[in-house]
Amino acid sequence: MSAGRGERLADWFDGRLGIHTLGRKYLRKVFPDHWSFLLGEICLYSFVVLVLTGVYLTLFFHPSMNEVTYQGSYIPLNGVRMSEAYASTLTISFDVRGGLLIRQLHHWAALVFVAGMLTHMMRHFFTGSFRKPREINWLFGWLLLFLGLFEGLFGYSLPDDLLSGTGLRFVHGALLSVPVVGTYLAMFLFGGEFPGDDIVARFYSLHVLLIPGVMAALIVAHLLLVVHHKHTQFAGPGRTERNVVGTPFMPVYLAKAGGFFFLVFGVVALIAAVATINPVWSYGPYRADQVSTGAQPDWYLGFAEGLVRIMPGWEITLWGHTLVLGVLIPIVVFPLLLLFIGVYPFLEARFTGDRDEHHLLDRPRNRPVRTAIGAAWISLYLVLLAGGGNDIVATRLHLSINTVTWAVRTGMFVVPAVVFVVTRRICLGLQLRDKELVAHGRETGVIKRLPHGEYVEVHEPLDRARLHTLTAHERPGELVGHEPRRREVGGPGQE
Repeated sequence: MSAGRGERLADWFDGRLGIHTLGRKYLRKVFPDHWSFLLGEICLYSFVVLVLTGVYLTLFFHPSMNEVTYQGSYIPLNGVRMSEAYASTLTISFDVRGGLLIRQLHHWAALVFVAGMLTHMMRHFFTGSFRKPREINWLFGWLLLFLGLFEGLFGYSLPDDLLSGTGLRFVHGALLSVPVVGTYLAMFLFGGEFPGDDIVARFYSLHVLLIPGVMAALIVAHLLLVVHHKHTQFAGPGRTERNVVGTPFMPVYLAKAGGFFFLVFGVVALIAAVATINPVWSYGPYRADQVSTGAQPDWYLGFAEGLVRIMPGWEITLWGHTLVLGVLIPIVVFPLLLLFIGVYPFLEARFTGDRDEHHLLDRPRNRPVRTAIGAAWISLYLVLLAGGGNDIVATRLHLSINTVTWAVRTGMFVVPAVVFVVTRRICLGLQLRDKELVAHGRETGVIKRLPHGEYVEVHEPLDRARLHTLTAHERPGELVGHEPRRREVGGPGQE
């Protein structure tokens, strides 16, 4: 019987592209099933939403700072001089069918994207999935987060409203604080004296072309490495360093992933439909002689502004150059905080002597020092985020802004140290709890009286699957106290 047209076409493509061979190898690839793995999918799907909505917005947005007189549907601003960028943003919001929904969907998706990346990276951090052979993939994810922060800043600045203009003034001041070359950097970026005439067009090119292209390439490389290294999984019966227990990509995982994409899309669309974000019409067009009251950046850059707000206004003069330490130190500390997370896998491997491949994930309690470091980093971020809104905190809580500022300054050093110690002790306590469970079983709540009169609680032995989960983990040396790596069976980690 001769082959049909469809079969012949498939054979033609397979002979030239090897589609059948690749499909047979990868479409049945197994993926483990755990809720935390959905965090990465949220990042991917929100990025897809960003691309789709961004393409729509580019059809109507004019990235120009040429001044025009607004005559549109938003009556309060009729007759006001503004840039074409701001006027086109108002047009999208009030005159383009579905424009406001798409604008808000784009902005909310950006917030979800960055939040998803940060949460996704913290999941990898606390479970140790960044270890060999996945260090490069960790760096790809870290670069995506780093680029996402600046991509959000560029997009946030495009409408040229008073709020985003205030943020650009902050960027301009940060550039000027760079020793020796700060003035040149500011003139180069803004195309002249602040605010210049080119900054929106330049940010537009970066926002819609350069950075999204780099991020898309990183996402593809990230996913290819996930497939190449195979997916990590939590310890459990039948799970080893050499296998993956889960469901095949086709059709089970693909069906789940498709449904989850529409779920993410629907939730973000619902938020965009009911929750207003960045109402640029209420801020008005940017003017260099005005500042938006209560100006706050998006949450993911709040900690950078917090560093500047809590820093004393120190200045020193060296060799005829004035160094504005009140701005220079924060813009140095800001990337260092992110850089520490990026290089952490290499630091941990160096100090623990762990050079083995790992495909099974750690329970955070079994790595108390790493878990404590991650919790301390998050606490520092939250303290600085509060510092970025010190005026809002002072106003809402009826406090002196100086009190709030000094509280944040103190908390920047005290809170991470306290969180580190407490988190580490909690992890060690949970390990002791696991040891008790393994040794004596689970408490049943049943009280039994012994023949000699003593009352005891009856314990029920754990099943073999639970015992395996609690005991099947390695204990390499921690970041302090270099101990030889060994297999721990039910006991707490020693440091």
